[in-house]
Amino acid sequence: MKKISLLGALAAVALTFSCTRDPYAGLEAGLADDLRANIEAADSSNRAQLLDALTRVPKDQHEGMAFLIAYMPEGDRDTLTADFLLQEVDWAYKARETFPWAAALPDSVFYNDVLPYASMNERREPWRAMFWEKLYPLVDSTADVRAALDTINKQLQHLVKVEYNTKRRKPHQSPGESMEIGMASCSGLSILLCDALRTMGIPARIAGTPLWVSKEGNHNWVEVWLDGQWYFTEYYPTPALNHSWFLERAGKADKSDPIYWMYATSWKPTGLHFPMVWNHKNHNVPGIDVTDFYIDLYNAQMAEAKNGAPVAIRAFKSKEGGRSSADRVAQDIRVVDANGKMVAAGKTAGPTADMNDYLTLYLPFGQSLRAEFTDADGAVHSTAFSTPKQAEADKQPTTTDVELFID
Repeated sequence: MKKISLLGALAAVALTFSCTRDPYAGLEAGLADDLRANIEAADSSNRAQLLDALTRVPKDQHEGMAFLIAYMPEGDRDTLTADFLLQEVDWAYKARETFPWAAALPDSVFYNDVLPYASMNERREPWRAMFWEKLYPLVDSTADVRAALDTINKQLQHLVKVEYNTKRRKPHQSPGESMEIGMASCSGLSILLCDALRTMGIPARIAGTPLWVSKEGNHNWVEVWLDGQWYFTEYYPTPALNHSWFLERAGKADKSDPIYWMYATSWKPTGLHFPMVWNHKNHNVPGIDVTDFYIDLYNAQMAEAKNGAPVAIRAFKSKEGGRSSADRVAQDIRVVDANGKMVAAGKTAGPTADMNDYLTLYLPFGQSLRAEFTDADGAVHSTAFSTPKQAEADKQPTTTDVELFID
């Protein structure tokens, strides 16, 4: 009896399709073939949902919906409902109709880096309506995409009230999961920022590495597409795009081993997968090798800065205390020479910064220097150190580690 009912239901769905719209009509041949193949590969219990989304979607959104379903991963094509897909696609097209920068996007960029409802294997949830309510009032009168990006980047953390914390429940939290507990890893923070930007029609994707060449763990961040090219930024923004604490490490990537490469996510398959360190066996997220971009960018910035000896400076609560994220202190630091003349200055990373984030300054080679700060009582705390002699040609100088303590 159940078998007959199921066949009857499928027949009814098929009749509905035949009376409305051919889900493959009007599509470019390659896209239509990929779409048909992915629907046929879906669990039989969910194929009707995918076809329903394709036939109910407005005509001007049909190609976008087809792209989304054609390249969705296995777990999604077996479970996502037509209502979920229709809602998320409609919000994405609303952004395209609302913002001039989104309207000007090539279809290929809009489909691959604005339209998708997920970046990696995070929990699937309808986040666009929530982000729209929070962010639209901030950018509704903005015509410049860079101004919109800057506003979102600076305000998002205050709107969602999520901070970096290694005590988060899992690395790849969805926006809802991160907002529920107010904390996230670099991956969760990147998902938050990426989804927020996509909601406002700004193309965004996750980038990252499974392992720094220095063996200091992994990291994820966000890339945004502006004026025909990709730039990088983070949940905690720096004053300018393409500048961050991790660029030095990214720029020293070892191209001979893929574990040290820099990757970016893609919705459409690329022949490469984006590595997720929390699930090494999951190859469902397409990836793009962007290592050369970071190497070239790092070399260009180093040449512009005329190089120097790298010095990593961290500030902690006490010398006898721990060295965990919670023990770190954000402190304004100055570096002075033997005569007390200031050579450089900066601010150390505090407890909410990424664990791999620390103040790195490029200082003169072969000098005796002192890192110091003045506390609220006017007392000066300092640590003396020496920078190494200039490295041989084509060799990277060794990083000097300096620690300061509040107590």
